[in-house]
Amino acid sequence: MSGFLIGAFLLALATIALVVWPFLRRSAGADFSRLQLNTAIYRDQFAELERDRSEGSLSQADYEQAKAELQRRMLEDAAGEPAPGKMGEPAAPASVSRALPIALGAFLLIGGAIGYMALGNPLAINPPVQDGHNIGDAEIERMVAEMEARLEKEPGNYQGWAMLARSYKFMNRYPEAVRAYARTGPMLDTSAELLVDYADTLAAAKRGFTPEVLALIDKALKLEPTNLQGLWLRGTAFYEEGRYDKAIVDWELLLKGLPPGTEEERVVTANIAEARELLGKSGKKVSADKTAAATAAAPAVQASVTGRVEVAANLADKVPTGATLMVIARPADGSRMPIGVFMAKGGLPADFTLDDSMAMSPDNLISKHKELLVEARLSRSGQAMPEPGDLYGAPQTVKLGARNVRLKIDQVRQ
Repeated sequence: MSGFLIGAFLLALATIALVVWPFLRRSAGADFSRLQLNTAIYRDQFAELERDRSEGSLSQADYEQAKAELQRRMLEDAAGEPAPGKMGEPAAPASVSRALPIALGAFLLIGGAIGYMALGNPLAINPPVQDGHNIGDAEIERMVAEMEARLEKEPGNYQGWAMLARSYKFMNRYPEAVRAYARTGPMLDTSAELLVDYADTLAAAKRGFTPEVLALIDKALKLEPTNLQGLWLRGTAFYEEGRYDKAIVDWELLLKGLPPGTEEERVVTANIAEARELLGKSGKKVSADKTAAATAAAPAVQASVTGRVEVAANLADKVPTGATLMVIARPADGSRMPIGVFMAKGGLPADFTLDDSMAMSPDNLISKHKELLVEARLSRSGQAMPEPGDLYGAPQTVKLGARNVRLKIDQVRQ
């Protein structure tokens, strides 16, 4: 606080000096009155008249007339000029002109201080710390709520609604995010990125690729055919529908936009290989009228969920050595009783598969549920019950047969 005030004071003084200095730097010669200057001029003119008369170029009558005229003009000028001060003292107007910049400087300094106290926020110089963090979850919730309240009064602030939608999506509040995206107005007609974000959020809220979601993705890819997220989402939708040829087209175009040697490139390459294998199998077994063999093979492909578990970058150094990774499947109806559990040891990222071989009971197989609630947890002790210090991620609702599910561990259980 003190450092800020000292700096502000010095800056104010520098500003006042720049404003006042031009008034104060007048030279002493500038304080002579107009009368003094005119007197010198008239003295020269009188001397010139005397020279002209003595040299004979000016008659006596003309000399007298010119001299009288000069005297008259000098008296008229003197009548309108204020009396000068004593020798060495400035005239009265100079004193007044020096008082003006001094008053102006004082007004700037005092007025600036009063204005800051009235309109500024001194407490903002040192913001309070909340539980060891500058901004906590409660503060974020408050800020987002205030933003929504303000935007309700500004329905045409489409950029603000887009920002609010992304905030809700970050907080996993998908229904609120969907409503905010829907209010971004004409931006949805011109921004492929916004359309894809909207589609991704709507898919999370609707728990799948509904016709509305696919329409948003198609619209985004018409605006920007090489949008990477759009290609990933539509390729995934084609894959889940069994339209492997179309999934391969989108994913190959996506692959061209990914930096070589990255994890993303490896995942997409593996997905394309898997889709090609499935396409080859379907080409051998499926005819135009769909044979019984292909129909029998379909349940085997759909009766599992596969994906990958990753850990957030800020928690990478907190992964305990020897921790057990658990990917837990529960019914999507809200029941907390696990249906199946995938368990593994080793580092992250790690791939997982949930199928009937991991079911907790033969009477409640994974294949009997159309939708599952899947979550990942890193257990320090390897116990089934969560314990303080375990790392975990938010659960996701997925359809049976989903592929390439991405689970992120980004929280610490308290």
